[in-house]
Amino acid sequence: KVSWSVLCISAHNLIQIQRHNCPSGTTQAVAGNRMLLDRGQLVPLDPNVDNSQPFPSTAVATNLQGNKLWIVVIDGRQPFYSEGVTLDELRELFLELGVNTVLNLDGGGSATLVAAINSKPMALNSPIHTRIPTRQRPVANHLGIYALPLAGSRE
Repeated sequence: KVSWSVLCISAHNLIQIQRHNCPSGTTQAVAGNRMLLDRGQLVPLDPNVDNSQPFPSTAVATNLQGNKLWIVVIDGRQPFYSEGVTLDELRELFLELGVNTVLNLDGGGSATLVAAINSKPMALNSPIHTRIPTRQRPVANHLGIYALPLAGSRE
């Protein structure tokens, strides 16, 4: 039996990362491939997998209260720009941010972070596809978050 860790969002914008199942009241969920931190504690990595190679990565994290979400996209496979990160480096980054729980979603060339800038979509990172930097991979899935602008922001 395969068990996937899950990012769970409730109708009241409570955000949780769970090891197996989302709680009752969850309205949106997306599965990841492994938890990196669970309640502030490092989750052991699989010793049978080589985790020493850097890769592009996408991960999400929550605070203890479940009212803050971090989405981190790290570029990779682009010499002299970004080689990517190892899972240990990714965990260290989140420890420095002081988050509570971290879920690694995926990595690879499809890792793209887009935001509305002046009401137009703009890639905030440099994805890579077919070894061409800034070329976005044609994928049919995404995690979309819509948030109102912060008070006092220009957008």
